[in-house]
Amino acid sequence: MPLPYVDEILPNAIPRPVPMPVPTVPAAPITTAKLSVIEQSKRLAAYTAVDQHILPKHKVIGIGSGSTVPYVVERIVQQGEELNKGRVFVPTGFQSKELIVESKLSLGDVDQFPTIDVTIDGADEVDSELNCIKGGGACHLREKVLAEAAETFVLVADYRKNVQYLGTNFPGVPIEVVPFAYAKVLQNLHHRLGSPKATLRMAKAKAGPVVSDNGNFIIDAPFSLEAMKDPFMLMARIKMLTGVVEVGLFCHMAQAAYFGNQDGSVTVKSRLEGEVIEETISPA
Repeated sequence: MPLPYVDEILPNAIPRPVPMPVPTVPAAPITTAKLSVIEQSKRLAAYTAVDQHILPKHKVIGIGSGSTVPYVVERIVQQGEELNKGRVFVPTGFQSKELIVESKLSLGDVDQFPTIDVTIDGADEVDSELNCIKGGGACHLREKVLAEAAETFVLVADYRKNVQYLGTNFPGVPIEVVPFAYAKVLQNLHHRLGSPKATLRMAKAKAGPVVSDNGNFIIDAPFSLEAMKDPFMLMARIKMLTGVVEVGLFCHMAQAAYFGNQDGSVTVKSRLEGEVIEETISPA
């Protein structure tokens, strides 16, 4: 897929969105007796997205991170051993790597497969234009690499993540920084970029800060609603700070997002001919 920055660098460029069909058939019925409402909605979104986007022709598949992704892998396994034996699955981090291995799927790496057919990933929030916040699990650098490498990038989440503007519920923008620059970046965020409450993310099961799979620190930076209304511009400003490795704002990248709802329906946002359209798939 094209780099997400092209349209901003070349304002007169003609956007080239990837048309995606709007699904009209709900996912196959699933057993939900032992799952909470939230978990049921995550599973429903994941199953529907896999049914619509992981097709027999797709041989290189990116697997993202987060609490919805185990259901993505579960549904892929249900497609059958015969179909999956010719596929390679590329993980975004430790969690998804373990899921792939435990499910006896073929493990690949983006070094070997720099072009991916489809990447399916979770999201912390998705706005009305299919921009999203990622990085709650500190995997957003690798997640963005796989999103950018994919011909089709699809998001799956529960209904709580479906918002008009980013930052509605999620507390801040995750920013991966090299450790020796974190204090400087924090100062820049506090005094230059309008995030006075930006903080270094601290670990809960160890002393000290969270360390990403890449050996970096994570800063969580809350911004005003006005700033979050233009997530691409905000991402660009943060990314320009020396010491920043990656920003957890994914702009102009996703072709579709699936949200499982409490009533068993699935809300689907898809990009079609440059416009984001929203449809609801009723439960079976």
